[in-house]
Amino acid sequence: MNNKITAIIPSRFGSKRFEGKPLAFVFGKPMIQRVYEQAIKAKNIAKVVVATDDEKIFKAVESFGGEAILTESSLRSGTDRVAQAANILKLQLNDIVVNIQGDQPIFNPICIDQMVEPFRANSELLMSTLACKILNPQEITDPKDVKVVIDKNGYALYFSRSQIPFPRDAKDHIGYNEVEYYKHLGFYAYKKSFLDTVAALEEGYLERVEKLEQLRVIEHGYKICVVTTEHDSPEVDTPEDIERIEKLDFTILLNGV
Repeated sequence: MNNKITAIIPSRFGSKRFEGKPLAFVFGKPMIQRVYEQAIKAKNIAKVVVATDDEKIFKAVESFGGEAILTESSLRSGTDRVAQAANILKLQLNDIVVNIQGDQPIFNPICIDQMVEPFRANSELLMSTLACKILNPQEITDPKDVKVVIDKNGYALYFSRSQIPFPRDAKDHIGYNEVEYYKHLGFYAYKKSFLDTVAALEEGYLERVEKLEQLRVIEHGYKICVVTTEHDSPEVDTPEDIERIEKLDFTILLNGV
């Protein structure tokens, strides 16, 4: 695969649950800096850029030596922000664009390399994403943890905040321990031409109901390749999540050892 791979981190200051989240400190650094520093460790990424609608975030990225661009504040989703940034950067139609979530500050960079790998084997692939097997039973029913079910060819059947699949006969035949659940990690890779297509699609009914922008793709009949990884990536939704993450031992991961 000779396509250039560019990672774009959409970062918005406003948030109903945690305003100014990208600038909150995680392990002694602003969260957006943590995300950026993890992204540049991925072996297959040629360039990393933060796409933001806020001057404070823009200046924060510049202050630690990162690259940032300003996008419109009225965009409907992170995907649309990434698409606008890709056009500002004048990326080519066959380039691969990686959407890295700005609220997952301790993700393993190996995940990004795993996610773009299918593009090497399949030149027709339009989009891929990541999922990991759920090990914590609480995440099976927690709506903040998005679940995904995958077909036999490795493509997403559906994403939901609900428990999927649901073991109807759990009491009689199948126990919780015998059902495999997968959590969606929220990272995406697109062929740039397809990213433009996604941004132009109308908001889907299921997307609106579940508040999951990836459902827009499935509702309009396109496929999403799901790459399963063993590396989970805790996200920050509230200030309490930072406290929880900082109690974990991610020293080796953050130091790049």
